[in-house]
Amino acid sequence: MGSSFNSGGMRGGRGRKFKSEINVVPYIDVMLVLLIIFMVMPSSNNPSVVNLPNAEKSAKPPDDYIQIVLKPNGSLSIGVIGKEQLSPETEPNRDALLRKLRGLHETNPDYPVMIAGDKESKYDDVIQLISEAKKMGITRVGLATK
Repeated sequence: MGSSFNSGGMRGGRGRKFKSEINVVPYIDVMLVLLIIFMVMPSSNNPSVVNLPNAEKSAKPPDDYIQIVLKPNGSLSIGVIGKEQLSPETEPNRDALLRKLRGLHETNPDYPVMIAGDKESKYDDVIQLISEAKKMGITRVGLATK
């Protein structure tokens, strides 16, 4: 009746020590592969380029006009294109842009407004700009295409 089996845990018998380490070598390998992939991929985001949508038949834009550029990240810039060629100024928010648009429209009341929205920008943002321009009394509002 004397059993050599000891039910009292590690007392008297050989105990097994558990390994409580994390093997990080596979994680390092995966991270290095991801790092190489992201280093090799070319960056396709050029902040000064607006990717305009294509249109089959588009009218030639007027010689002088007020241009509003809408980027996909929501940033806005406005300027006069034509004889004066004012460089577009980036506006921090929509209210500042609308104040600038009102001032440009008052100094050049016969200039139309051309909205150059990136093809990745929100449709709602473009429609809101058109609506605000119409509220200011600007009757000629166009959309820039390639």
